[in-house]
Amino acid sequence: MTGHVVVTGAAGAIGGATAAEFRRLWPSARITLIDRDGEGLLRRKNEIGGDIRTEVWDLADVDALEGNWATMVAEAGPATVLINCAGFMEVRTFAGMSWELGECLMNVDLLAPMRLMHLAVGAMVEAGGGCVVNVSSMAGRVPLRGCAYYGASKAGLAFASEIAGLELEPKGVRVVTVYPGPVTSALEARAMAQAGDSLMKNLLPTGKPDALARKIVRACQGGGRRVVYPWSYRMTDFFIGFAVSITRAFSPMPLE
Repeated sequence: MTGHVVVTGAAGAIGGATAAEFRRLWPSARITLIDRDGEGLLRRKNEIGGDIRTEVWDLADVDALEGNWATMVAEAGPATVLINCAGFMEVRTFAGMSWELGECLMNVDLLAPMRLMHLAVGAMVEAGGGCVVNVSSMAGRVPLRGCAYYGASKAGLAFASEIAGLELEPKGVRVVTVYPGPVTSALEARAMAQAGDSLMKNLLPTGKPDALARKIVRACQGGGRRVVYPWSYRMTDFFIGFAVSITRAFSPMPLE
């Protein structure tokens, strides 16, 4: 692969591991790492090596994304692969969450990835190929106390991703939707610290960023439209996914 891979949340564990996996498999690819953590991006750039660009963006500022994207494309070319990995999680009761923090979370976890996908896919369709990966969460599949805003954002992103995939696949653009359970990361550690103690919390299986990254890249190569990880969450996903498969097969294509 010799195209342009764009990864948001690249200073984090999953985004960084995914960028590194792309570099390992496609050494000649141009890679743009995006995060609001400039120092973390530089560390990641040095770890990965090769043709790496870094962009410090605040995804909460959704209105700035169009201009940021245009500048990036002018300098590095259209995105061949977009990995929407950036996000943050707050485990708080609905009544205890301030609107300002909830709105910021929804901007970063839902509106920003949808806006970036919207900015990216036009060039992909024109080129006759490309891939978008949207990292949702199992918290967007099942209701969890303390995750009203996070769950709503991840559920919305997942539905948008699945629907966009149905529409864009005939045009040569693959859309992959990722449903992680807990994965070792700063996000996971902070969420666990915010959550109250419970037997379920202590027994939840936790995955590894590198293993998830390999699954994401394999899906981009044609290994499926959906990634559920760790494996123990696949049973929950199967029963929900059965209904999804019916609508996937029979829902009509809308007008352009």
